[in-house]
Amino acid sequence: MLICGRFDFALERPLVMGIVNATPDSFSDGGRHADPARAIAHGLRLREAGADILDIGGESTRPGAAPVDAAEELRRVLPVIEGLRDCGAALSIDSMKPGVMAAALVAGADMVNDVNALRAPGALDAVANARCAVCLMHMQGTPATMQQAPRYDDVVAEVRDFLRARIDAARAAGIAPARLVCDPGFGFGKTSAHNRALFQALPQLAELAPVLVGLSRKSLFGGSGGRPVAGAAASVAAAALAVARGAAIVRAHDVAETVEALAVAHRLRGR
Repeated sequence: MLICGRFDFALERPLVMGIVNATPDSFSDGGRHADPARAIAHGLRLREAGADILDIGGESTRPGAAPVDAAEELRRVLPVIEGLRDCGAALSIDSMKPGVMAAALVAGADMVNDVNALRAPGALDAVANARCAVCLMHMQGTPATMQQAPRYDDVVAEVRDFLRARIDAARAAGIAPARLVCDPGFGFGKTSAHNRALFQALPQLAELAPVLVGLSRKSLFGGSGGRPVAGAAASVAAAALAVARGAAIVRAHDVAETVEALAVAHRLRGR
C-alpha cells in the first residue's frame, strides 16, 4: 500500500507516472509545455492515456542545468497543479525546495518527488505532517555537476546505503513507511556501467521501499554526454524490464505505450 495524498495505491500492479515539464529547458521536451495552459492540456492527455500519477516540475534537473529560484518555480507549477487537481490522477511535485513542496501540497499535490532526497534544510519538516507520498532519490553531486566525473567504489552498496539512511531519516521525522518510495537515480551522477549495475540490483533496492524508476528517453546504457535521447520503444522496453525486476512505479513520457506494455506483461505473467 502506498499512501499518496488523496489516493491509496494497493501496488498490486505497477503505476505509471506521466511527466509534465513546465520548464523551458528540460532534457527531452523543454519548452513544449512551458505555458501553463499547454502543460495542463498535456497532463490531461497523459491522464486519458492511463497515467496514475502526474509528475509536475518547474525546474530542469537535466545534466548541466542551472538552478531556478523558488518564486519562478512556483510561478510555473502552481497553475498547473490547480488546473489538474480534479483530473483523477494523483499529482506529484518534482522539486528540491521545501517552500515549493509546501506550497504545492497546499495547492493540491499528493506526492513530493525530490531528487535531493529531502536533504535541504526544512525539507523533512515541509512534508512530515502531510499525507503525501514522498520519493527519495539518489543523486551524486548536483544537476549542474553530476555527470562530470561520477565515481563509486561500489555503486550498488553506496546507493543502497544512501537510500536506507534517507528512509531512516524520513521515518524519524514522522513520515510513515507507507508514504515512502525510493529511486536509485538513473543518470543522476552515474556512468553507463553504474546504471547497468543499479538496474540489475533493483530487487535489492525494492526491499527498502517501493521503487520508482526514471528511464524514459534517457540514453543510460550507452555512452554519455551528448548522445541521442532514447525513443519510445527503448523507454517502454526498459520500463517493462524494470517492473519485472521489482519496480513499483515507472516515470514515463510515452504513457499510452508504457501502460499498454505493462498491461500485456501483467497478463502474460498470469497476475
